[in-house]
Formats: sequence, C-alpha cells, structure tokens
Amino acid sequence: MIVHLVLFRPRPDADAKALIAAFEHALTGIPLIRRARVGTRITIGREYERLMAVDYTHAAVLEFDDAASLRAYLEHPEHQELGRRLFESIEAVLVYDFELSEGAEGLPALAARDGA
Repeated sequence: MIVHLVLFRPRPDADAKALIAAFEHALTGIPLIRRARVGTRITIGREYERLMAVDYTHAAVLEFDDAASLRAYLEHPEHQELGRRLFESIEAVLVYDFELSEGAEGLPALAARDGA
C-alpha cells in the first residue's frame, strides 16, 4: 500500500470553503483513492509535542493500491485543483509518500538505507 501524507497549516485568512470544496471533489471524484482521512492535530501533553520545529495543524492521509495509482491521482484534474487551492491557502506544508506494510511485515524496511 502507498500512503500519501500531507501535513499542513492553513493561513488564518485562507478561503476555507474553497479548500474544503477542492478536497471534497478530489476525495469523491477520484476513484483511485482506496481510503482517505483528513483531520486536525491533537496534543496530549507529551514531551515530543514540544520538540516539533513546525506546528502542522492539519493532516490528510490518502491510501493507494500502488505507485501507479498514486501517480494517476496526482495527474488527475481534481487533484490539480486541490493542489492549487492548498498551496494558495497554506503557511506551511510537508508532503511525503510511503510504501507501507501491515504490522510486523514492514519492519525489515527499517534496515533499508536508501529509502527507495
């Protein structure tokens, strides 16, 4: 499974309605997405929370069957509009893609040195 992880912090003056609409169109209009979760950061008073250099207040986690599905999603017109809206609405963002395995099956990846 491939996970497309987006951590972001919207600008206070961002057009939230337009960003929400673009997210909704992408999530409902692109059948390549296996699963999607979007939400806000919580804090529970742990030390690691204070160690973060940047506070990303929101996250989107999208799952795909394979890298080809992720590539097709990224090229889809609904995603193009979402990307445009997101980048005009944010103060900070991180976007990463990961290949993940279920449970302990993914642990051998920890020994990989090149990240590819």
